[in-house]
Amino acid sequence: MLNFFRSFLKSKLGAVIGLLVLGVIAIAFASGDIAGFNSSSGVSAGTPVVTVGGESVNADTLDQGAKRALERVRQQSPNVTMKVLLEQGGLEQVLGELIDRTALFAFGTKNGVTISDRLVDSELAQIPAFQGVDGKFDQTVFRQALAQQRISEPALRDDIRESLVARELVTPAQIGSTMSQFAAKRYASLLDETRTGTAIALPSLLFAPDKQPTDADLAAFYKGHSAQFIRPERRTIRYAVVSEDQLKAAAPPTDAEIAARFTANKAAYAAKDNRRITQLIVPTEAAAKAVVAEVEKGKGLEAAAQEKGLSAARLEFFSRDDLSTQFSPAVAQAVFAAPLGKLAAPQKSVLGWHVIRVDEEQKTPARTLAEVKSELSTQVAADKRRKAFSDTLAAIEEQFSDGSNLNEVAKSVGGQVQTTQPVTADGGLYMKPGQTLPEQLRPVLTTAFSMDQEQPQVAEVERGKSFVIYDVTAIAPSAPAPLAQIKDDVKLAWAVDIGSKAAKAAALKMQADIRKGKTAEQVMAASGKKLPPPQQVAMSRATLAAALRSGRQVPPPVSLMFHMAKTTVKVQSAEGERGWFVVQLKDIVPGKVESEDMVKNTQNELGQQLGQAYADALGHAVRKAVGVKRNDAAIKAVRDQLAGTASAN
Repeated sequence: MLNFFRSFLKSKLGAVIGLLVLGVIAIAFASGDIAGFNSSSGVSAGTPVVTVGGESVNADTLDQGAKRALERVRQQSPNVTMKVLLEQGGLEQVLGELIDRTALFAFGTKNGVTISDRLVDSELAQIPAFQGVDGKFDQTVFRQALAQQRISEPALRDDIRESLVARELVTPAQIGSTMSQFAAKRYASLLDETRTGTAIALPSLLFAPDKQPTDADLAAFYKGHSAQFIRPERRTIRYAVVSEDQLKAAAPPTDAEIAARFTANKAAYAAKDNRRITQLIVPTEAAAKAVVAEVEKGKGLEAAAQEKGLSAARLEFFSRDDLSTQFSPAVAQAVFAAPLGKLAAPQKSVLGWHVIRVDEEQKTPARTLAEVKSELSTQVAADKRRKAFSDTLAAIEEQFSDGSNLNEVAKSVGGQVQTTQPVTADGGLYMKPGQTLPEQLRPVLTTAFSMDQEQPQVAEVERGKSFVIYDVTAIAPSAPAPLAQIKDDVKLAWAVDIGSKAAKAAALKMQADIRKGKTAEQVMAASGKKLPPPQQVAMSRATLAAALRSGRQVPPPVSLMFHMAKTTVKVQSAEGERGWFVVQLKDIVPGKVESEDMVKNTQNELGQQLGQAYADALGHAVRKAVGVKRNDAAIKAVRDQLAGTASAN
């Protein structure tokens, strides 16, 4: 659990580059301006916990950041509690991430890195969560998303601005990082090396005591290991799914609406006369005439350009106005005067002299309103349906804001209210292995585990087609199960724990004996236990990497062999204290590097890692340059507040 937690929350400065689009929303929500920090120590929500280069990170930001971090970890491990997060250093991880981002922003601002409001608008428009059914930024959807996550627009904009400043600083530090060919070749030979060895397994239960534990033994063990028996947080969700078909149909398009659409898009139905061209641009008129002369003698335009170290570009269709705007009126006139397959007379623009071949023409006659009426009617009808759908969502938000409950709103839109069984944060039904909540609720699961009880929300299920209104009717906090209910589980865990300690001692003795020259068979016989036969293990690093990429579980002894020196012996535990392994690495056969591409790819990979190191070094330098001042009393107040919440749960 400790390694998983740390790897999940670990913050790399190089990852700042990935904070845009949906990632930036996660960071923004993690450090949003949600009210709710109430410290008994007298520290207010706005009290700075750390000051970075004149910028402050306040207590409420750290408090909510820790809570959001817990939610993200629970997506992978639902049993994690706030108590576990605090014990594993999660609060410091979150604080470190906030310091990194704030330091980069303060340093960038001080040194003239500015982000315009227009650039922030552009980033917002690219976030899928804020887009309507047409794939474009939708103000209503934007407002609904902010309301669901309880974050203000200024807070989100500030987070995007900080992330963009960080990207401007970090990206240059990672560009151009390279590793020498010699080092890359040595590293590449490791990528396909093969390692062989022997693994001895010592199951914990083989070393467990024969006697049964007393009630006192179990009570003491349970008290000291209660984190092993935590039941995940469970929530009961009440919901109603409503499809577009259930809503009141929009009025059919009128002739006036169709005519207005035609007028607004008149250019799309006007006559078109376009040309597809191949173009070569040269610096002088003499050079252009020389190319024309070569083509007239039978040489292709592409070949003539290539002989001069140039390239002729094949362009898409252009109208006369397009060519005039992009190049010059003279170029447009020449192109539309030239016959198909022939060169236009060379003309000049600000780019140079254009030698252009007309490859294809595209002529379409104008279309009248009568000819496109059916097409326009379909478009207008679709727009009215989308608007009616969006208006319904907005109206539901308004009803909830005015105090209407879920049943009242569901009845107004023809939805049937249903209730789930208790579900966990990963979407599974509690105590029902293999069963999950309805698929329509998957998109709202994260929000359902962060919202308050009986505070209804609305969210789209299928963009423009259906939506769900939902609330949470019951919350069972994550906590250890009562000992009386899990006595058999505790008894087994007690036996495994004691057996694991004995198995570890036996494994360490085997390690020492093998180092003195004894064989695997000899040390196994000396253990006095009927152990499984020793396993001969052989695997290439490439096979190991492929298994890890595909998500397959790799046995601990196999992974350990790739972190050992030849002829050495090491001891490693199995997952969950189920046993121990004694691993002896017998041989390492380096791989053959026969491909230059392999070396180049390795250089790129090592260059990326070097770039990450540069980015980390930049982060340390930036923090030192701007200065970081901690308010340990305020940080402790936040910890106490979070610990108090965990105790209450």
